[in-house]
Amino acid sequence: MCEANVYMIKGEEEEMIMEAVDTVEPEDDGLKLTSIFGEQKFLKANIHSLALVDHKIFLKE
Repeated sequence: MCEANVYMIKGEEEEMIMEAVDTVEPEDDGLKLTSIFGEQKFLKANIHSLALVDHKIFLKE
């Protein structure tokens, strides 16, 4: 499977925001996340890093 879990970095903490994310699309002032189940979220955040082997996407506000 190629989906990833998305985490928001807050200080030294990582908070899981969404599981099984299939697409991450840039929007004017943030990112639109879509899961393999069709769930969508919009976040005012930027990509901090990707850990593709671990299926993780890290974001920062």
